[in-house]
Amino acid sequence: MGRSFDAIPDHLVSWMEEQPVYFVASAPLSAEGHVNVSPKGGDSFRVIGPNAVAYLDFTGSGAETIAHTRENGRLTVMFASFGPKPNIVRLFGAGRPVLPGDEGFEELAARFPPNPGTRSVITLDVAKVTTSCGYSIPLMEVVGPRSTLDDWAERKGPDGLADYWLEKNQTSIDGLPALAG
Repeated sequence: MGRSFDAIPDHLVSWMEEQPVYFVASAPLSAEGHVNVSPKGGDSFRVIGPNAVAYLDFTGSGAETIAHTRENGRLTVMFASFGPKPNIVRLFGAGRPVLPGDEGFEELAARFPPNPGTRSVITLDVAKVTTSCGYSIPLMEVVGPRSTLDDWAERKGPDGLADYWLEKNQTSIDGLPALAG
């Protein structure tokens, strides 16, 4: 049932990139800190090498993943198949936020369709890949993408997004720096 790999097997690359939803998990070093799990969607995930992936980090009400990866790098990305063939894939490794203006941001962002809500690109240096059966995951059908975040970001515009980031994304819920310098 389950397998473990030191790099991303070729047969998983397109499967992961085709998934309509995936999840990222991170946590601060403090035992009192909050573990964060965030759903991600859209055309926002890319495998960029056998041990490297990246995803677009869209504007949200919090910036936990940015804060946690800045503090300690620990990041897990998980995919679960909701289609006919059950499968769960986890990517474990060291994550890093790449913000607009950072070296490499433009090159990474160019791998994705433009999105007005893009806040950063999160990279993951993959140390371990595991698969498991996913036999208990329900079968579901995707109705379609949501445009809510894109519409909201378009209405805000670049200046409005910058103001929102200042108001909502400077620190994590545990007070760790996220978008704050």
